[in-house]
Amino acid sequence: MPNSMIVTVTPNPVVDRTLTVPAIALDTVMRATAIRDDWGGKGFNVSRVLLALGMESLALGFIGGATGQRLAAGLAALGIPTDFVTIAGETRTNIVIAAADSGHYVKVNEAGPTLQPEEIAQFLDKVRQRARPGDTWALCGSLPPGVPDDFYAQIIHLLKPCGARVLLDTSGAALRAGCEAVPFLVKPNAEEAAAFVGHPVHTREDALDAAHAFLERGIAQVALSLGAEGLLLATREAAVFAVPPAVPVKNVTGAGDALLAGLIYALERNLPLAEQARWGVAAGTASAMHEGVGVVTSEGVKAVYKQVETSER
Repeated sequence: MPNSMIVTVTPNPVVDRTLTVPAIALDTVMRATAIRDDWGGKGFNVSRVLLALGMESLALGFIGGATGQRLAAGLAALGIPTDFVTIAGETRTNIVIAAADSGHYVKVNEAGPTLQPEEIAQFLDKVRQRARPGDTWALCGSLPPGVPDDFYAQIIHLLKPCGARVLLDTSGAALRAGCEAVPFLVKPNAEEAAAFVGHPVHTREDALDAAHAFLERGIAQVALSLGAEGLLLATREAAVFAVPPAVPVKNVTGAGDALLAGLIYALERNLPLAEQARWGVAAGTASAMHEGVGVVTSEGVKAVYKQVETSER
């Protein structure tokens, strides 16, 4: 609809600090040859990629302490509008140690600050105030300590009655509770889908079976990311596998968030299912080709898009 908005939600934002070392070695001192800070959290990564693709979004989340202020300033400098609830705790920092010689990495995630009930209530009030028909909301990432498993489900229940479209990208108990609220789309990876359905997801048939388990709950679309194997994008009527080209991979952190941004880009343009899958895989693949987290260019995504292969089932 005209003037519709894209909103990303990041309950557990983070400063992603990447330390590049010549090689990863255990039980010894490694010296960083490069240091990079990315203003992260899954929803913020989605907003960053959308901006590169020419689509503005509003980023919501919780921030606290000096790290939170740095993150807010960093997003503002990137040109991403934000609306935060300021909390008493300190925003977390995640560390990525990336090996220049092999492309391997080690990532350590902090749990995040413990949120208080009044901080959660303030955020839900923001959602109520911003709920509008025709908007697209992406609910992304883990929940910090103190936040109930049904937090995303509560948001979905607030948004759906007003006609907003809700996309959910989380895992574990938050994914299960969120699915009970029936969002428009869910985006598990193979491991998350396997935990949800109770059986491994190794083959395309496994992926189709897992997708149907979500669709049977009334969810309209399932985007099951399969890593280097690409993506299964399924509805109750159709299913598309999209496979990326072979590319040099520099950092897979944030690639799934870029994939979700590519899907949103195609959904906002009302493109058919196969095109949604192609744009999703193109954005995710382009992100993995960069050293930063969720860093793409429009030209890079379009170049990969031309090489993505799709097949319908």
